[in-house]
Amino acid sequence: MSPPVPSVHPLTPTLGAEILGVDLVHVDDAVVDLVRDALTAHLVVFFRDQDISVEAQKALGARFGTLEVHPNDPGLEGHPEVMVIHADATSKRVAGQLWHSDVSCAPEPPMGSILRMFEVPPEGGDTLFASMYAAYDALSDRMKAYLEGLVAVHDGAPYYREVNTILGRDDGGRSYPRATHPVVRVHPVSGRKCLFVNPMFTTRIVGLPKAESDAILELLFQHVKDPAFHCRFRWAPHSIAFWDNRCTQHFAVWDYFPRTRSGYRVTIRGERPMAVGDPART
Repeated sequence: MSPPVPSVHPLTPTLGAEILGVDLVHVDDAVVDLVRDALTAHLVVFFRDQDISVEAQKALGARFGTLEVHPNDPGLEGHPEVMVIHADATSKRVAGQLWHSDVSCAPEPPMGSILRMFEVPPEGGDTLFASMYAAYDALSDRMKAYLEGLVAVHDGAPYYREVNTILGRDDGGRSYPRATHPVVRVHPVSGRKCLFVNPMFTTRIVGLPKAESDAILELLFQHVKDPAFHCRFRWAPHSIAFWDNRCTQHFAVWDYFPRTRSGYRVTIRGERPMAVGDPART
């Protein structure tokens, strides 16, 4: 019997697609090209029944770029690039309970993340994804023009220190990444404009009074919650999600307490976000 032909099946008109007929243990150049093209077109792609090893997950991520170590969460023992995503009856919090783009506080935020869940609750524990292209496109022309000239501070310290306090984890007085990014960035592959602010890391807009900055950021944070921009993924054991961190945000729903949900995530290094009119734009 010949192997199945890989195929891409969109989940919503806005974002999200499931890729069938692919074995992520054996990834050749054709599969890499298929996944890269699907990621560009659909922003987040999903795979089912991929019971792959940690080494295979790392190798998959490495086909798309250099893997990064998370600035706050300790990695899996022996695999610092692998972030453990786990919640159970003893958990005081879960990762991703705010709409966010992973580690947007870094000077070069991640290109993307690949998450494999190997244990999931019988119901609940979904992840929501939002298109920042759609969020930008839905704004008025006047608001788009105004935002394109703004930059915002993304600071990891407030959020990461809060996490460590909740967990009772001593951060040892470490420093956390902090960077300034355009409020509207241009995707380096698609060339499309998208919003790039999120409530987990974006603390203020540079050059505005605090009241104005807070009001504009809150407007944008609420705007991103519009279901018209979203897709929702129902996990099953050994499902994998691969999202483009540059043009999406995501939100993990913690509706399954006290059940267990466990997985591993690898994150792929990105680039400095380009502003509209940036001379580095190609």
